[in-house]
Amino acid sequence: MSSTDAVTFWDGVYAARPAADGPQPNARLTETVTGLPPGDALDLGCGDGGDALWLARTGWRVTAVDISEVAVERLAALARSHGLGDRVTTARADLHKSFPPGGFDLVSAHYLHTPFDLDRATVLRSAALALRPGGRLLVVDHGSAAPWSWNQESDVHYPSPREVAAGIGLPPQTWTVERADAPRRIATGPDGRTAEVTDHVLLIRRTA
Repeated sequence: MSSTDAVTFWDGVYAARPAADGPQPNARLTETVTGLPPGDALDLGCGDGGDALWLARTGWRVTAVDISEVAVERLAALARSHGLGDRVTTARADLHKSFPPGGFDLVSAHYLHTPFDLDRATVLRSAALALRPGGRLLVVDHGSAAPWSWNQESDVHYPSPREVAAGIGLPPQTWTVERADAPRRIATGPDGRTAEVTDHVLLIRRTA
């Protein structure tokens, strides 16, 4: 499938639901980042913008990217309305083609799954290389499918955090895996339904 198909698909996903006034951050982000000194953060696949807004409120300077123009335009408007326009920079980016420039103290990739072509290992390797010394890459993947997920195929394999780390292939002399586990939580979908889901959490720190 083409990049144009991917843009059309994800624009349709976001356009089909009302814009959120106060999107909430992901729980794995808040539990990981709380207590870290704020710096420059990159939010890959920012979606409704809950993570980017929370990071900005807690002192981070955020670059938030998504393949959907609908998503990034909504987030830019939200950031301005919340008085955070000077701390949140949004851009449409197709990670299948290029990676956002710059150096970061945090790169967050939450649920970076798509039915379209995307070399995730290359994207995540680029994310790790974009970290400054001491910076962290947080990768949170689905470990199960929620009832409202676009992907309901029964034979889906959800790679473990260690499998994801191995696929990125970072030398241990420079990057350290600080967390690799599969916690469960109660999630709330866009329509208000709740369900227990599994997250696959990988946290990598650049040590040099």
